[in-house]
Amino acid sequence: MNPLDQSPDQFSSFPPLQFIPYPPPVNPNPNPNPNANSSPYNPTKSLSKTLILPQQAIFSHSQFPRSEGEVGLSGKRRRFTFLSSPTPNVENLNSSTQSVPDTSDEIIVINKESTSEALIALSAGFPADSLTEEEIDAGVVPVIGGIEQVNYILIRNHIIAKWRENVSNWVTKEMFLDTIPKHCHTLLDSTYNYLVSHGYINFGVAPAIKEKVPADFSKPSVIVIGAGLAGLAAARQLMRFGFKVTVLEGRKRAGGRVYTKKMEGGNRVCAAADLGGSVLTGTLGNPLGIVARQLGYPLHKVRDKCPLYSLDGKPVDPDMDMKVETAFNRLLDKASRLRQLMGEVSVDVSLGAALETFRQVYGDAVNAEEMNLFNWHLANLEYANAGLLSKLSLAFWDQDDPYDMGGDHCFLPGGNGRLVQALAENVPILYEKTVHTIRYGSDGVQVIAGSQVFEGDMALCTVPLGVLKSGSIKFIPELPQRKLDGIKRLGFGLLNKVAMLFPHVFWGTDLDTFGHLSDDPSRRGEFFLFYSYATVAGGPLLIALVAGEAAHKFESMPPTDAVTRVLQILKGIFEPQGINVPEPIQTVCTRWGGDPFSLGSYSNVAVGASGDDYDILAESVGDGRLFFAGEATTRRYPATMHGAFVSGLRESSNMAHYANARTLRKKVDRSPSKNAHSCASLLADLFREPDLEFGSFSVIFAQKNSDPRSAAILRVTFSEPRKKSHEGSKPDQQHSNKLLFQQLKSHFNHQQQLHVYTLLSRQQALELREVRGGDEMRLNYLCEKLGVKLVGRKGLGSTADSVIASIKAERGNRKPASTTLALKSGASKLNTGILKRKMVRKAKIVRSSNGSAAPTNSNVVNSKVSEETRTSEEIRPTDQMILDTLGSGQNQGDTLKQ
Repeated sequence: MNPLDQSPDQFSSFPPLQFIPYPPPVNPNPNPNPNANSSPYNPTKSLSKTLILPQQAIFSHSQFPRSEGEVGLSGKRRRFTFLSSPTPNVENLNSSTQSVPDTSDEIIVINKESTSEALIALSAGFPADSLTEEEIDAGVVPVIGGIEQVNYILIRNHIIAKWRENVSNWVTKEMFLDTIPKHCHTLLDSTYNYLVSHGYINFGVAPAIKEKVPADFSKPSVIVIGAGLAGLAAARQLMRFGFKVTVLEGRKRAGGRVYTKKMEGGNRVCAAADLGGSVLTGTLGNPLGIVARQLGYPLHKVRDKCPLYSLDGKPVDPDMDMKVETAFNRLLDKASRLRQLMGEVSVDVSLGAALETFRQVYGDAVNAEEMNLFNWHLANLEYANAGLLSKLSLAFWDQDDPYDMGGDHCFLPGGNGRLVQALAENVPILYEKTVHTIRYGSDGVQVIAGSQVFEGDMALCTVPLGVLKSGSIKFIPELPQRKLDGIKRLGFGLLNKVAMLFPHVFWGTDLDTFGHLSDDPSRRGEFFLFYSYATVAGGPLLIALVAGEAAHKFESMPPTDAVTRVLQILKGIFEPQGINVPEPIQTVCTRWGGDPFSLGSYSNVAVGASGDDYDILAESVGDGRLFFAGEATTRRYPATMHGAFVSGLRESSNMAHYANARTLRKKVDRSPSKNAHSCASLLADLFREPDLEFGSFSVIFAQKNSDPRSAAILRVTFSEPRKKSHEGSKPDQQHSNKLLFQQLKSHFNHQQQLHVYTLLSRQQALELREVRGGDEMRLNYLCEKLGVKLVGRKGLGSTADSVIASIKAERGNRKPASTTLALKSGASKLNTGILKRKMVRKAKIVRSSNGSAAPTNSNVVNSKVSEETRTSEEIRPTDQMILDTLGSGQNQGDTLKQ
């Protein structure tokens, strides 16, 4: 299968699936038992042609995890459907006998490919059957829920699928006028404008897209700091929007941490070596895969075969290999269970401490050879996260796992520098401009590089997290403390490489990776994995990786010593096989930690941090004057090349929004709901102690104001565990459905939470509490009787300012929302399933071939039973001992020495 093929034919091997934008109706008297068996909405399940629009809200995440971090790079979009009132059944949509008095109440039929189109939208990062929070905030439909939302989703999916058929074309709105009914043309305008402005279609480097860049730039000037993938993506998009863009780059080249170096030797031997980001992960929906497709560049799938070799150069015994791999995955499962039992305490515990404690307790890897193999897996895990296991958060190290793009992991023949070169074409980049000061205010920005001052209306800072941590750029005024704290909490790790160009290929071309074990735990990541680029680099190129603690020591290792050590390893592996290992023609050793423009490789979630910190880093400051992009600003795709690229598209849309608002002389509503600090932190903090709480509803109001007409803020929490159900499905359908959603990384299989809000009076809140019949009847009362509209946290208007301020003032200063309470607040809720496997031998494909243990039962939101309050009888004695060990405050360095 071509990983770049985004057309509907990609899913032709799967049986037809009935696409229904809403689930079947729930039991009007739902079982209050959160662990009772139920049959929740399963989008892969064959359903009848009856489409029913229920009253209740449903919620899930669009989930696509990363499986690879590379040097320089290898979002959370929440969705829900809410219907404001009971809606009658809509049956037999194509029946001529059905009477529909008003065409605006019809669900449109665009074509017969709605299922395929929904799956393509899914691979692009959209839920197949509902809205994202971003769409809700953008107001793509006037009211959340109902027929209009269903039609919007169908139109959205159709437009995305249409563009994916030929990504070299510029898709116009006029292409859809004949297929979309006239009464939905206003909806078509909204859908098309949203997808274009937010960079979901019509992006990239195809000639038809480059032609859309205007000759004269009529909009305000923008300064972009950094010409990496984030900066280049934003610059191209802003230029197409009509902004005057200037990119300042400290290096002599574009690309940042994506760097392809041409290595040359005698006899015309040469190769393209990716010294930074090298693997395109999840090319099913990867935007960089789309750019490669536009350029006509084929991709090479990274093959799974990865033999391991012992210290003496002999292949690792297959039985021992399987035994240790199974034990390693079992420890990851136990660590997953442990963090659920520990609750908030797990935020302050490292993944390494948990794994080592379990290893000692359960006696895995008892002899020296098994321990060496076990350490290889640990090194692989450190490679995936560019961080020491002793510093990775047990609670959130894999928080991005649910957001994979899907598809194969690939090399780009000739190197990723080809993508950088195409993206930098005709972009005004000033090289060797090292920025040291950024001033921002109501009148615009000043960016100072050396003695030069660059002025603009807005600025986009895309420098790596390592540079932000170093403080080498001075911000005037200083960045908000919230952002400074996020910068400090997140981890920024290190990965180095030794690239070697040989006279010929002596290691064979039937594999892309092979590994080598070490007997020194502190050096377990030293040359532990080799990448063969012979099939894609244009020459006999081999790259050795250095991860974990060894990557830091490598920074000061003389290059000659490093190459000598690598050659010793290679000779130990191949010479016993009768294969001569020649001297390399040319070698290059990276030093990403010492590079002043990166100061490291890529980000990770360190102990004390959470996925929220990625969102914090993405927040703009200065009322829409200074913006931030880069891999460390996307919680969905951190440490990836496509994550950096997508963040650039995201911020170009945000900058255009602010510029347009200023042009229209309309102040952007920066209420606490729009301000991520006030919303994500302050609201969550206040709702930890609501004044009223009943079912899935909670209310806060000022206690001193007893006026029944005084304003209150209502929060409704939706949370449903999506359990697998094959009831009514045929065996072959079950198998095909399983294959499909394995490709899409189990998009609908995790329990998630969503909070929506509204303003109402204190009296209305009290009346709502008295409604009998459960949450469903309360939702019906709220929308039908009170006529209110539920919105995302960013949708609360300015009226909420005074309410939140008065409540906060009344309650006094309390501990701000932090990662230590993230589990409780649901802001960065842990997966309730097992820990996702990383780095099981597949060159950053990092997924276990052994399958996954069944996830534990998840709690619904209105249950008062949580993982933290389980009785001691439910905890096995061994687990309790480990809980006591890790929760007792003992020094983690005593538990795991690395």
